[in-house]
Amino acid sequence: MAKGQKSGQKGAKKGQKKKIIDPFSRKEWYDVRAPAMFKVRNIGKTLVNRSVANKLASDSLKGRVFECSLADLQNDEIAYRKFKLVAEDVQGKNLLTNFHGMNLTTDAFAHVIEKRCAKVYPLHDVMIRKVKVMKKPKVDMARLLEMHDETRTTAIDSTGAPAEGVKVDRPDGYEPPVLSNV
Repeated sequence: MAKGQKSGQKGAKKGQKKKIIDPFSRKEWYDVRAPAMFKVRNIGKTLVNRSVANKLASDSLKGRVFECSLADLQNDEIAYRKFKLVAEDVQGKNLLTNFHGMNLTTDAFAHVIEKRCAKVYPLHDVMIRKVKVMKKPKVDMARLLEMHDETRTTAIDSTGAPAEGVKVDRPDGYEPPVLSNV
């Protein structure tokens, strides 16, 4: 009988039902923010597991890549460019992104390149697939925060002062000189 009682007790533990927890109750929503160079800053939202013990939610978010079209970022109809933005930092419930890459759809863009280059040299079957960052610089938090600052829209030169452009007057029909070695 002692054997049966032990196995019955074990069966009671195994037979107990686990408490069913909704997996979304452990999630948090974060707003994905594009850099200030785009008209539309709020790309969307993303989910992440809440911070538990030494596993932080911000660590799970950093490095995620989001893809959206230029039309969505600029409120226009140029939809053949798709930008990839990578999550660099978390500030509150905002996820700050930086440029990661760009894809071009070949159907619309190839036609534009062929048409504009026809005067110089006729091109056929033009295809550009993607633009990618080959070597990413170390994350500079000051620069990232500056990119996400909506109050500043001027460029900064190497000294830290606002860069001002200089208008260059060129005669009508000006073409740059042709290089002998390319």
